[in-house]
Amino acid sequence: MIRGTSLLGFVELVEELGEEPHALLEMAGLHADTVGDHDSFVSYRSVVALLEMAARVTDTGSFGRQLGSRQGLEILGPLGVAARTAPTVGAALRSIEQYMTVYSPALAVAVKPGSGAASATFEWRIVDPHPPAHRQAAELALGVSCRVFKLLAGEDFLPTSVQLRHQALSDRSDYVAYFGSPVEFSAPTYGFRFAAALLSRPIAADGAVHAVVRDYLSTIAIPTAGSTSDAVARLIRRMLPTGSLELDLVADQLAQNRRTLQRHLAAQGTSFAALVDDVRRDEAERYLRDTDMPLAQLAGVLGLSEQSALTRACRRWFGAAPSHLRRSLRR
Repeated sequence: MIRGTSLLGFVELVEELGEEPHALLEMAGLHADTVGDHDSFVSYRSVVALLEMAARVTDTGSFGRQLGSRQGLEILGPLGVAARTAPTVGAALRSIEQYMTVYSPALAVAVKPGSGAASATFEWRIVDPHPPAHRQAAELALGVSCRVFKLLAGEDFLPTSVQLRHQALSDRSDYVAYFGSPVEFSAPTYGFRFAAALLSRPIAADGAVHAVVRDYLSTIAIPTAGSTSDAVARLIRRMLPTGSLELDLVADQLAQNRRTLQRHLAAQGTSFAALVDDVRRDEAERYLRDTDMPLAQLAGVLGLSEQSALTRACRRWFGAAPSHLRRSLRR
């Protein structure tokens, strides 16, 4: 589920693009009175489907980004108050990360150290291990996130680069103009890099209000402790393109020994090999649906030895060769 504020500005944008928003809402199974309402929860899958449908009907590849320009910290409700009253930008982002489930249990965000001490990375993802196609939702989320960063860190904020897991939905120059930075397509994650020094930038804090709001959020937040299999799957997704995907490496990343990790996975009804296969299948479907990546290159991204291995895997997973599956997914 997700708060109704996730669709703030939707009706107005669709009308400006010359279409009927209420018909789209009805087709997605959403009530008009929930749009923009913080106290209403709606199906996140329905919101994702609505955004994709609106982009098609209005023939607007930038629909998610345009909607993101109409939203900001206010969509988060009390979570936004916690961020605004934090002492620093870093503390504000930690509050958002910790209590994101108050806005939507379907989403997770994280701020992580970059490749160098001078950089950091903001990442956004859908928690569902098998999410629907969500290109517009992802661009909406990153658009709003950049606006939140500007509010917290100052109007001079610009990401140093933006990462999208899909290919461009409109002219690539539109993305550069929108985000103000280079954009990497078909990236491993959704997010953006920024100067780590921003995390220590002070905000006009109100310690008393911040403490009260955090206490309140603690009473309504949904626990987010992920299972071992979730953590392993995320690491597998990151490590697939490196060609160095081994159980021992994953165990080291989780500060566990090999046998302990195997026991934990077995207790959850799975195994390392099964998770690797699941992640490969999901990534193969996503790349075939959302990108024009050549099949030989896709095989390498999935950590497979050659294109023929990809063909055999696709026949096992989907009952079709990769090229046939791509055409089917596009339809």
